[in-house]
Amino acid sequence: MIKQAFGGTYQIMRGMGVTLKYLFKKPVTNQFPDEPVVVYPRFRGRHVLKRHENGLEKCIGCSLCAAACPTQCIRVEAAENTDENRRSPGERYAAVYEINMLRCIFCGYCEEACPTGAIVLEHDFALAEYDRWDAIYTQDKLLEPHQPKYIQIRDDEVFVPQDTWRVNK
Repeated sequence: MIKQAFGGTYQIMRGMGVTLKYLFKKPVTNQFPDEPVVVYPRFRGRHVLKRHENGLEKCIGCSLCAAACPTQCIRVEAAENTDENRRSPGERYAAVYEINMLRCIFCGYCEEACPTGAIVLEHDFALAEYDRWDAIYTQDKLLEPHQPKYIQIRDDEVFVPQDTWRVNK
């Protein structure tokens, strides 16, 4: 009984010691969006539909991304290309391409399933919206060029320890 009381007191003092150790240290905070945020190269964020160099859409409306999505947040409706209205190099194109970002779990299955590399998960994580309907990304929003200035890709070739990491000395 006494051994348990001293053991519990020791554990509480040990926990308070960790708290006191970091109490007077300067906090590590990114001043978003003024300072860039470093993300890993494999980080999956905002979806983007890519285009070919000649301006045609890479998406051919095959719906493989929608079939691979475990949450069914992608909706694709295909249409036939014509000579007057050519939007992709193939026979078909995606007439409707929508992603419900509220349902997306950023698993990357859509990116892996795409045979043309049309859908890509880039590094942007600032996806907050004021209205639920704004979280449904349409084809127009997905096709626009997207290069946020507040994202910086971390270089994995060089290991740089962070101030927040605990280093045993």
